[in-house]
Amino acid sequence: MNTTKNYSRLLATLLFTFFLLSSAHSQTAYVTKTGKKYHIETCRYLKYSKISVSLTEAKDKGYAACSVCKPDIHLKTQIKTQAKSDSTKIVPAARPPIQKAVASQCTATTQAGSRCKRRTKNSSGKCWQHE
Repeated sequence: MNTTKNYSRLLATLLFTFFLLSSAHSQTAYVTKTGKKYHIETCRYLKYSKISVSLTEAKDKGYAACSVCKPDIHLKTQIKTQAKSDSTKIVPAARPPIQKAVASQCTATTQAGSRCKRRTKNSSGKCWQHE
């Protein structure tokens, strides 16, 4: 009975290790036409050209990690996040919607008798001058 449990644990460990290694090989990095660095997808240096390659391929070709977007740190975090989400399935708590203040025209009247043209986000409906 104990040997069956040991084999099950060993198999689970092997599968988890295989998952981590396969996800590391399938990570996508991005390079530019003329650059010598690899980046994450949202890096500012990918503004004009963006070529998708695997992370291992980028390292094999001699590309270095970008010092701005830090793809090694980002991709390691992504692997850990994938591993945690696959093993535990944590569901984040729902957040209440954020209500944005909408600017509207001031409700006050000027000395000339016309409506104020300023816009305000104040809850009273009046601009800074008419409060």
